[in-house]
Amino acid sequence: MIVARIEDGHVQLLDRLREMVQLAAGLDDHNRLSTQAQQRALNCLARFGQRLRHIPPGRLRIVGTNTLRQARNSADFVARAEQVLGHRVEVVSGQEEARLIYLGVAHSVGQVPGPRLVIDIGGGSTELIIGQDFEPLHLASLRMGCVSLSRACFADGRVTAGRLREAELLVQLHLEPVREEYLARGWEVVTGASGSIKAIQDVLVSEGWSREGITLAGMRRLRAALLETRDTAALADRWQLEPTRARVFVGGFVVLHGLCETLGIEWLEVSEGALREGLIYDLLGRIRHEDVRDRTISDVIRRFSLDEAQAARVSGTALELLRQVRAKWALPGKEVRNVLERAARLHEAGLLLSHDQYHKHGAYVLEHSDLPGYSRDDQLLLAALVRRHRRSFPADAFAALPGDWVRPACRLCVLLRLAVVLHRGRSSEPLPPIALSVNRQRIRLAFPRGWLVRHPLTRADLQLEAALLAKAGFHLRLAEERSGNRSESTAGDSSA
Repeated sequence: MIVARIEDGHVQLLDRLREMVQLAAGLDDHNRLSTQAQQRALNCLARFGQRLRHIPPGRLRIVGTNTLRQARNSADFVARAEQVLGHRVEVVSGQEEARLIYLGVAHSVGQVPGPRLVIDIGGGSTELIIGQDFEPLHLASLRMGCVSLSRACFADGRVTAGRLREAELLVQLHLEPVREEYLARGWEVVTGASGSIKAIQDVLVSEGWSREGITLAGMRRLRAALLETRDTAALADRWQLEPTRARVFVGGFVVLHGLCETLGIEWLEVSEGALREGLIYDLLGRIRHEDVRDRTISDVIRRFSLDEAQAARVSGTALELLRQVRAKWALPGKEVRNVLERAARLHEAGLLLSHDQYHKHGAYVLEHSDLPGYSRDDQLLLAALVRRHRRSFPADAFAALPGDWVRPACRLCVLLRLAVVLHRGRSSEPLPPIALSVNRQRIRLAFPRGWLVRHPLTRADLQLEAALLAKAGFHLRLAEERSGNRSESTAGDSSA
């Protein structure tokens, strides 16, 4: 964990806490986290939680990475972690993890004129990112890390020539699909980040095999030394490694050595910043209204050739409806507004594939695409809103979302559906003033006198929408304002 503040436009670190929990070591053969591993992590988070109590949620991000992506009981653990911390935990994709790592590294080392290759070795995955300046250009997340490889090949701590060759072969197999592509792209400098890479640098410097950074020649000498040392207990004594680091040191070494040999890397610098620093800079962008998620939405709109005018109309109406009911429906805060706006702008993403069932196509695309800036839960929420913006709307439509989002998502979806129906004609003619009021599940939508009569198709669409909303437990009524009084009916009535 790191805590920072912004001072004269610069990030100033105030505190840094670190414990090696090695959550990946708790995964069994069925990819389930053991009770012991979960408890180790929860105990750590309970200690960290004390430092977080007075930090506003909008200035804090907590992320899980590869192990929580793999674990089949990840959702149960995340729920317990959120209770301990009192804050939301995001599980990010491998691509998003790589993007954040690059951002942290790029802000922590000197700039270079050309592209940079960044390597980060985690417990269960290794990220490879080629970027330039502060922009990642090509990212890959490989399912091999210091913990997973150490468990697979050096579980009892013994290091032999046969085991070392077996581990090196596993690394080569993981690198084979990306080797040619990365070599073809090229880079000017290589930067390493992570505890494993820092520990390797410390060993090379202490032995006099490198003055600064990590050299391939030094790595080859270290490989020979590992075979001489023969077990992780001896490693800890020889190089003053913490026992937890010593147990995964060989796995991290084999990954980095394999990368250097395969990609022809003779030397790499080591960065102090990585994922956590990347989170700080990404969060800073959100605070300063430079949210990468907005850029992602714009990229998707261009990629899928969406009708931007229609997206703007639906988005504008949805946000106006939200303004009218946000207090009554307990939908406060900027994040709720952002979710509705982004879903409205992307609700037609599936049209690129087919108009038939396009809401389902769009939801699938948004759930399974790599969307920079979005966590796994963020994508699920966005996809769920797009999936339910038209046609069926069952009461359990959002049951798969995190518990604190189920009710807000259901209510936001009602607003999105109404906005889509009101703009179904795709007309550039502005809508009249529409008054929306709610009382729990009861909704009243009021139009100026005579407007519904002059727009019978919209009225028919709203009557159909009322029947669909009823399945989710909402009761929609339409009304026309008259001079001195008002006429009101259920949306299913023939008169309004």
